[in-house]
Amino acid sequence: MKVFTDSFSLKTRGKGTYEITEEVSRIVDASDVANGVATVFVCHTSCSLVVMENADPSARTDLHAFFDQLVPEDTPYFVHTYEGPDDMPSHIRMCLTDVDKNIPVMEGSLVLGTWQGLFLFEHRRAHHTRRLVISVMGE
Repeated sequence: MKVFTDSFSLKTRGKGTYEITEEVSRIVDASDVANGVATVFVCHTSCSLVVMENADPSARTDLHAFFDQLVPEDTPYFVHTYEGPDDMPSHIRMCLTDVDKNIPVMEGSLVLGTWQGLFLFEHRRAHHTRRLVISVMGE
């Protein structure tokens, strides 16, 4: 079994989804793994990873609006607000999604559906640099 690990950083411009499918695919290509699994991990507690539709941006717009309603900022009972009103909501949104994704690798490529893309979901309003680590394992 081969194991290949690499990382990259992504600069965000605040809340929203940022497609990372191509960058993760480049790492899978470099791994020389034909069949196995790619684990993608984001090293932060106020952003997450989602597999989401990548053809129509309005699907992601609706996702953003849903999370804004589900976990609103300025919730009066939140105590952890040291970094502003989006501090605790960003942590809760991360917990409701994932900081890691496992995606099958077949014939040297990520196995994603026709309309699926892999996205970093930034939950903070400020710009951030996010670190992602990808491990590809298989034959």
